[in-house]
Amino acid sequence: MKMPPTEDEDASRVVAILNSPISEDFDNLQFQYRTFPEGLEVTFFDEEGNQSILTADYGIIYSNTNLLDLQGNVTLITYDGKKLEAPQLYWDRKQDWIFTQQKFKFTNPEEGTVMDGEGMDFNRSFNFLTAHKTYGLMTLKEDES
Repeated sequence: MKMPPTEDEDASRVVAILNSPISEDFDNLQFQYRTFPEGLEVTFFDEEGNQSILTADYGIIYSNTNLLDLQGNVTLITYDGKKLEAPQLYWDRKQDWIFTQQKFKFTNPEEGTVMDGEGMDFNRSFNFLTAHKTYGLMTLKEDES
């Protein structure tokens, strides 16, 4: 016999799945953190259930601030095919804000653009981003009005 869902089941949803071969937990220290010395993959889901994947060779989660420091071959691929590559990336999970001061490459297949630069801030869905210094080839659409 199938039981009706509880109130908690109706209101809950998976927002992220973190996979890593090793996690070292230092949450017992005054400055709490966890490391992922052999890399990690984070699959996260938006409100519609679309999944995006973030990978890095190394990661640190600072428990008190909810800041994730990703290092080495960092790649973020969004559900709609946008791709960001950088040697280091920070993700402020409280503010849902991602940023880097390092060189980056951002590929947007929807618009057929590839942007290289140094320093970028953006929200997790890539619908608001600020690139600090850019170079490369970009195609811009003009508004006819």
